[in-house]
Amino acid sequence: MTQRVFVFGGGKSEGDKSMKALLGGKGANLSEMSAIGLPVPPGFTISTECCRHYSETKGQWPEGLDADVREGVDHIAQAMGAGFGDRENPLLVSVRSGAAVSMPGMMDTVLNLGMNDDVVEGLAEKTGNHRFAYDAYRRFIDMFGDVVMGVHHEQFEHAMEALKQERGVENDVDLTADDLSELVDRYKAIYRKHTGYMFPDDPYEQLTLAVNAVFNSWDSDRALKYRNINKITGLIGTAVNVQAMVFGNMGPGSGTGVLFTRNPSTGENKLYGEFLVDAQGEDVVAGIRTPEDISRMAEEFPAAYRQLVEATQTLERHYKNMQDIEFTVQEGQLFLLQTRNGKRTGPAAVKIAVDLVKEGLVEKKDAVAGLVEPIHIDMLLHPRFEDVTAYADKVIAKGLPASPGAAVGQVVFSAEEAENRKAAGDRVILVRIETSPEDVGGMHAAEGILTSRGGMTSHAAVVARGWGKPCVAGCGDIVINYKTKSFTNGDVTVHEGDWLSINGSSGEVILDEQPLVKPEMTGEFAEFMSWVDGFRYMKVRTNADTPADAKAARDFGAQGIGLCRTEHMFFEGDRIDHVREMILAEDEKARRAALAKLLPVQKEDFLGIFRAMEGLPVTVRLLDPPLHEFLPHSAKEVTDMANKMGISEDAIRAKIDSLHEFNPMLGHRGCRLGITYPEITEMQARAIIEAAVELSQEGVDVLPEIMVPLIGTVEEFKNQKAVIQTTAAAVFKEKGASVDYMVGTMIEIPRACLTADKIAEEAEFFSYGTNDLTQMTFGYSRDDAGKFLPYYVEDKILVDDPFQSIDIEGVGQLVRVGTERGRSQRPLLKVGICGEHGGDPASVHFCHEVGLDYVSCSPFRVPIARLAAAQAYLASQEARG
Repeated sequence: MTQRVFVFGGGKSEGDKSMKALLGGKGANLSEMSAIGLPVPPGFTISTECCRHYSETKGQWPEGLDADVREGVDHIAQAMGAGFGDRENPLLVSVRSGAAVSMPGMMDTVLNLGMNDDVVEGLAEKTGNHRFAYDAYRRFIDMFGDVVMGVHHEQFEHAMEALKQERGVENDVDLTADDLSELVDRYKAIYRKHTGYMFPDDPYEQLTLAVNAVFNSWDSDRALKYRNINKITGLIGTAVNVQAMVFGNMGPGSGTGVLFTRNPSTGENKLYGEFLVDAQGEDVVAGIRTPEDISRMAEEFPAAYRQLVEATQTLERHYKNMQDIEFTVQEGQLFLLQTRNGKRTGPAAVKIAVDLVKEGLVEKKDAVAGLVEPIHIDMLLHPRFEDVTAYADKVIAKGLPASPGAAVGQVVFSAEEAENRKAAGDRVILVRIETSPEDVGGMHAAEGILTSRGGMTSHAAVVARGWGKPCVAGCGDIVINYKTKSFTNGDVTVHEGDWLSINGSSGEVILDEQPLVKPEMTGEFAEFMSWVDGFRYMKVRTNADTPADAKAARDFGAQGIGLCRTEHMFFEGDRIDHVREMILAEDEKARRAALAKLLPVQKEDFLGIFRAMEGLPVTVRLLDPPLHEFLPHSAKEVTDMANKMGISEDAIRAKIDSLHEFNPMLGHRGCRLGITYPEITEMQARAIIEAAVELSQEGVDVLPEIMVPLIGTVEEFKNQKAVIQTTAAAVFKEKGASVDYMVGTMIEIPRACLTADKIAEEAEFFSYGTNDLTQMTFGYSRDDAGKFLPYYVEDKILVDDPFQSIDIEGVGQLVRVGTERGRSQRPLLKVGICGEHGGDPASVHFCHEVGLDYVSCSPFRVPIARLAAAQAYLASQEARG
């Protein structure tokens, strides 16, 4: 017969910490603490299987559960020497939910269950404290009414306030036992008015209703929303924990508290928490009274404090992790109510991991596998606000948290103004409806970027993440007016020059200049990352377009460049004029003349990047975007360009019109540009190879990899490869020297994945451009998907946004097929990924599983990818046993 109820405490423990799926985290840990001899009030856990049965049968308990629950209550009563509903020696219990994953969106706790008119008198006589007994009773009616029956807590709170006014007192503690007895009657009347029922006095009826409330809470709106937001899947239900009550409010010899075994903000190995004398658990949370620091407990309850310190050490040794503990002291006796792995900041996570290894509690591989999460590394790499609670009343809008970190500056509305203000020494926040490649100068100059349109993989988001700049994207709350140089949200207007703060980790837009804290790259962080690299098979490269980006990524541990986008170089200084001259050229001769002006500056870029990445591979992608992106958009820009080039504005507008495409992402771009204008590929290949040869002659170790974008057929690749090889041969002849180089392709068209065996006959490496591969596989426009993808995820049409985390069933299978077919033709084919997915931990795990050689991501995500790659390796080793 399937066991449905598992008892703990009183010398028994039928569960353990490995049974979280069945008993929930709370129940599993209560059983575990009981098993290792810690003082836990006796109780029992109803399994998650019962919750599933209840949901599937629309409110029916599994057969036999009622009898099992009564046996569980008998276990508690025997251990406590009390009786459920017994006036002379009453047993009261708490009822709590507890899923396998900690879920704040679940049901609140019900305390003091088992109380009725008889029991309250018995409790008063037994304790000699009538006020305590009636206070416990009124709290129970309040919690039961609110949590179990849906009578809002405010109804009871109003009754409490009314009675205090009648009695002429300010605080709850000033009410007498008789006052609280009167309050119990008023609470019962409120309960009956709102439910239509008398308040139940049968303890088993109370318990049945409370258990049902826990089961019902599993499918409540807030629980469903919490699971969706946090991507919690695969759970079957919540467990129910029924546990003997212990009282922290029985007088000056009692108290309650919460503590962490180490500081959750800094990681310092010192107890961190607070407690209240003569209080129940919710008093600490409610903030009615100011709790005291946990260290003061040593003075109030010295014996219980010594026992608590020993228990914290036992729990850390046992769980091999920092713990978050709830406890109660009842008349000098310590009871532990809960333990779980404590939530912590990034700096604390790294310090705790390093300290636990040095203390001999965990091995390095366990610290890497489970003590630090990718989000903790993210926190370490970006500036953050000093106190996020301090600006709560200043938040005026919320968008997508597109690039983490905190930024503060004065508002500007154009890239040009951002660059000018930066040059003058100002800090600015660039506010745009959306950004384009033309804005990169201003984006780079800004402290942070705010857009009213665009998603998590919009231009603003991708570029900002690449530079480690905070970005809030798709903030539809704000209306931007470029003419008045202002934006509004309701009755709030922000003008150019006003101070603004943005939180790229939460999506908040905040008025005024909020104080920042810069991240510190501590020795412990470097030490931890050295352990990470010892458990990693996949290499981690970076997406970098400038020597500064390359250096930053190398400092973060990048093992090469997986994507250098040459088009970003074209927007700097007067280069854009040469690019536009090339686009407007009427014939090949004129195009070559313009390209000749670009060659030296492009070569200079490669010299800087190759130097910064000496000894490491650098993958350079040839020109990818459609040409219209380089042309002017505004009337002023058209006029300026006409004056510079000495041609008419009409001629420029005619060229712009001729280059217009209905779907530019699927149009004349990538290798298609190089095939129709081979001189573009020729110039770029020459710049790459000349830079490599010159540095090689200086003794610099250069490893260039030339990547042809948007290949759909092997013939396209062969065409471009021939141009590259011919150009390289000419350079080698001119220089009298040569270098090794590779020619490969960016796989971003589904057809390329399916014909990868043919392409691999010619290509020396593959790099999956998963941004475009996702776009083409789903048929979603990346820049427009923000209009519907959030609804898809919320309504479970999609599990995740496929532009953020790789779609394993579709896009992932194309990656798998492409890799397998490519290596069937070329067994040592180097395969990587260079889309935004390269920095997403879940996607990195998939890449490891498929057998990719490397992932490539923005510089500030390199440490995150390093950790994810190590965790993927360790998880695969554990799965193999």
